[in-house]
Amino acid sequence: MPDLEIRRVGYGQPDALALIEQVQQEYVRRYGGPDETPLEHAMFDPPLGSFFVAYDGGEPVATGAWRRSGVEALGSTATAEIKRMYVVPSHRGAGVARAVLAHLETTAAEAGADVLVLETGTRQPEAIALYESSGYTPVAGFGHYRDEPLSRCFGKRLTARPDHQV
Repeated sequence: MPDLEIRRVGYGQPDALALIEQVQQEYVRRYGGPDETPLEHAMFDPPLGSFFVAYDGGEPVATGAWRRSGVEALGSTATAEIKRMYVVPSHRGAGVARAVLAHLETTAAEAGADVLVLETGTRQPEAIALYESSGYTPVAGFGHYRDEPLSRCFGKRLTARPDHQV
């Protein structure tokens, strides 16, 4: 795996914006249009959420974020939703996505989330495989695309740390 440094950044930070544009182009290629989920930059500012960029040798190579959601899943409403998981093509298959996902799980749990939820689509089979192999299970549809036939929603109960405060 590359020597990753995962940094919390603002949603409008230049590296974040460049990678968000790349993920949106990925959605256009796979689904015919960008993700139109309504998002506000403030949703990713602590304590409401966090946005991260992963760097390999100073080069931005991946993003991942979470925001508080309140969606009921796996018996809890202390949930956070994963957004904007993306790895540049040159770094796929090297464990970067798994490292970013683990970082999101840790930081969301430290911020008080009991469950992480996410929405992906059937045209992203590698994402579905990552989530399932990381312990995510199907949950009821939620959010902007809940009624779309290509949408798939997943959740995972997070392991509370001894200093975990809800």
